[in-house]
Amino acid sequence: MSEDTLKHRHELLFLYDAKFVNPNGDPADENRPRIDEHTSRNIVTDVRLKRTIRDYLFDAKEMEIFIREIKYEGENIQDAKMRFNQFLEPLTKAGKIKGIDVALAEGRKRILSQCIDVRLFGCVIPVEVAKASGKGTETGALTLVGPVQFRIGQSLHRVDVKFIQGTGAFASKAGKAQKTFREEYVLPYSLIAFYGLANENAARDTLMTDADFDLLLEGMWRGTMNLITRSKVGQMPHLLIDVEYSESSYHHGDLDRLISLKSDIDETEIRDPSEYAIEIGPLCAALKDEKDKIHRVRIKTSGRLRFLIDGEETDIIKGLSDCGVKVEELSL
Repeated sequence: MSEDTLKHRHELLFLYDAKFVNPNGDPADENRPRIDEHTSRNIVTDVRLKRTIRDYLFDAKEMEIFIREIKYEGENIQDAKMRFNQFLEPLTKAGKIKGIDVALAEGRKRILSQCIDVRLFGCVIPVEVAKASGKGTETGALTLVGPVQFRIGQSLHRVDVKFIQGTGAFASKAGKAQKTFREEYVLPYSLIAFYGLANENAARDTLMTDADFDLLLEGMWRGTMNLITRSKVGQMPHLLIDVEYSESSYHHGDLDRLISLKSDIDETEIRDPSEYAIEIGPLCAALKDEKDKIHRVRIKTSGRLRFLIDGEETDIIKGLSDCGVKVEELSL
C-alpha cells in the first residue's frame, strides 16, 4: 500500500445532541424531523452529516469540495455534468480533451487532487463530452467508492416532536392587514449516535490520506458546532471515538450498538445531558477482546456526558485505558 494513503482501518462513534431544533427534516413529510415509527427514535441521514463536514471544510478550512451549489447566468444552478466539465475547462480550451476516456482520466486526476470530499466520500458523476471526432457527444460516469461511510444516525432514546406556530413580521401580501403565519416541527431534545468506517483499501483508489482523515474528524466535531442556522443552532458534539486497527482489513463493527442511554426519567422528557448517563460496559468489553488488533483509540469529549461501566460511574478515558488499549485525546 502506498505510504501516502490511509494506513489503517478506522471505526468511528460520534454522539451529538440537538435542543429545540430540527436535526434533519424530511421534505416529503412537511419537513418534520425524521422519526423511526417503530421505535419513536429520531433518525438523521448520513447525507446530513456529510453535508456538515463538507460545509465546514469549505467555509472554515477554505478547501475545495466537489458537491456544492454554484450559480451561473443569474439564479441557474450547475448540474453534476457542468461541475465536472469545470475541472476540465483549461484542457478543453487547449483542445486536449479527446473523447470520454480522456475526459474521465483527466477529470478523475484533477478532482481527486483538488476536492477533499471526493477523496473522503467518493462520487458518482455523470459525464458528457464531445466525441474525439468532434461530431456529437458521448456519455459516461466517474464512479469512485468512498473510503468513509456512515450508517444512518439514530437517537439513543425515544423523542417527542413538538409543533410550533407563530406569526411573521410582514403582511401575507400587499394591501392586507393579516400577518403571515409560521409553522415548524422541532425536537425538544435528541442525543444522536453515528457509526462510521474508514476503509484503508478504498483509500488507495481515492488517494485519501491520514491528513484527510484528521480533517474529517475536525469537520465532524467543529462542523456540528458551527451549524449556526435557525433550524440547526443548538446542536453540540459530546463524544467522538476513533478506533484505529493495526490488523489489515479488520474491524469489530457496530460500535454504536455497544452503548446505551440510562435515565431515571421518561426518555421523551429528557432535555439535558445531566438527566442521563451512557453505559459503555459492552463497548469496553469489546475493545478489551480486540486489544491485540487495535493500534490506538483516540477520543474527544465535551466533558458534559456521564459514563457508566456495568452501572458504576466512570471516567471514560480511564475506562478505555483499562481495556488494555492505547488511548489518546484528540485535539480538535
